[in-house]
Amino acid sequence: MATRRGIDEIARFFRRLQWGLVLAVVFWLLMELGAILVPFVLALLLAWLGDPLVDRIERNGRSRVTGVVLVFTLMLLLVALALLILVPMLDRQLAALGDALPTIGEWITGSAVPWIEARTGIELTAWADPQRLFDLVREYWEQVGGFASTLLGYVQRSGFMVVTWTVNLALLPILTFYFLRDWDKLVARVANMVPRNHIGTVSRLARESDERLGGFLRGQFLVMIAQGVFYAIGLQLIGLRLGILVGLIAGLISFVPYLGATVGAILMLLAALVQAQGVDWQLLILGTAVFTAGQLLESYVLTPRLVGDRIGLHPVAVIFAVMAGGQLFGFLGMLLALPIAAVGNVLISYAYERYTASSLYHGVVPESGGDGSSVSIVLADDDRGTPRA
Repeated sequence: MATRRGIDEIARFFRRLQWGLVLAVVFWLLMELGAILVPFVLALLLAWLGDPLVDRIERNGRSRVTGVVLVFTLMLLLVALALLILVPMLDRQLAALGDALPTIGEWITGSAVPWIEARTGIELTAWADPQRLFDLVREYWEQVGGFASTLLGYVQRSGFMVVTWTVNLALLPILTFYFLRDWDKLVARVANMVPRNHIGTVSRLARESDERLGGFLRGQFLVMIAQGVFYAIGLQLIGLRLGILVGLIAGLISFVPYLGATVGAILMLLAALVQAQGVDWQLLILGTAVFTAGQLLESYVLTPRLVGDRIGLHPVAVIFAVMAGGQLFGFLGMLLALPIAAVGNVLISYAYERYTASSLYHGVVPESGGDGSSVSIVLADDDRGTPRA
């Protein structure tokens, strides 16, 4: 009996070691293939978000291919509509920003820097001098091997980056279509790999993860759009010339709790100071009111109605997950952060459920019986909280 128990322990150890090696290999592959995997992960997310609509079309008597074509066409039309609306507006905003850059430079060197120096005593004029900045840049280039080699390396890296992003953008719709078409087959193949004695538990956890994360992503996407539109319209109405650009940026990064409003408010403050060439209290107060109203709208109307508590994660956990994913795997890590966090939260909930149902939690104490066998005594509490056997 003891020999058999020892063999089982050794086998369990090697199984755990095997899973540890698998996780290490996956981690290494993500580190090495991050840039290549980005379009595949984005396509999987888009296919996952579109699959419920395809299933609904199938239930109405259409074929899978028809549903995929309809949903895929809808996605393309939404993207095209967004580009037709946003690109001209952003082009005007960026042109206005480019025209204002000389004025911004003059205001920084002529007003902002002297104001900061007068109140802090820190010497900033020398650092704001363009000639000094040029000298520093030239010195840096000389240290790293000369201007020509540095510029050539940057051009090569930039060119490769442009080619990579172009290929990724071209692959994204193709991969999305095929993933959306074969989604049920992919799910079935993954399910067939699960050990049969664990299929019930794995199916339950997968269903909970899908419901939580799918609801969160769909709802959060609508919240991002609503907040971006609200901020853009509000800032434009109060007279901020870069209001559309600032509002869209704030809405785009609002998937991280409070980050969108914080970054948007800082950008609004800088844009208002530059636009007014000083402090325009009316513009600052109205801009603050816009972001305050937007945050209240998000907290009390948009998020409760569109998102709710579907992901089950505290905002601090969401911020940490996104930052940790970005630090470890770059843009790919930021894409995977929330899905992994949602699945991890479901697994933690399941582990807690198992723990509260275990003998360790309920206080089962082994005790030898009179015939040498082992029995268990469950310790409970009486009404006064006194332990009894």
